[in-house]
Amino acid sequence: MSENLTAMIDRLKDLEDEIERAFEARRTQFYTEIKDGRARFDQAAIERQRLLKTRISTYLAQSSVPTLLTVPLVYGLVVPIALLDLALCLYQLGCFTAWRVPRVKRSDYIVIDRHRLAYLNGIEKLNCVYCGYANGVIAFAREVASRTEQYWCPIKHALRVKGAHDRYQGFAEYGDAKGFRRSSEAFRERLREGKNPASLMP
Repeated sequence: MSENLTAMIDRLKDLEDEIERAFEARRTQFYTEIKDGRARFDQAAIERQRLLKTRISTYLAQSSVPTLLTVPLVYGLVVPIALLDLALCLYQLGCFTAWRVPRVKRSDYIVIDRHRLAYLNGIEKLNCVYCGYANGVIAFAREVASRTEQYWCPIKHALRVKGAHDRYQGFAEYGDAKGFRRSSEAFRERLREGKNPASLMP
């Protein structure tokens, strides 16, 4: 990878870190601290939240009929998502163990905590649990898949890929046969060390 591209990627990562720090500073205006993996609110904040809770009867009355009719479609996905979750855990146990690749920590991706908010009613809490789980499993799957891709086929596509994962930019260029052959084992070693492949390519 050219020095210019490497520098741009480094600047992008620095900017992402700066954005995350700004979001963290913004979040702290709503709760006092994170303790034992949970956001803590003072009692006055909890009481203010409860005043903004919508009764379930009101919530349902305000929902459109087409929206209510989609509920079985939305929640019908819970079975394939749970099966995907199970399959990913078994996949990592078998494949990543065999390849000596660090396993993806599931709890880093599946975070379920929004149901603790006092301003949500029971339906909203259930929806938040489901969304947190579903999106977490998809993010978990993406990281498992990206590590698999780095291990087996770290080659960029000829066409632009939207939303490519973090490892993708370090992959071998499409058509660079020598670069791919020269770096294949290095890609795997970096993966085993828990490192991004970005610095491997010339």
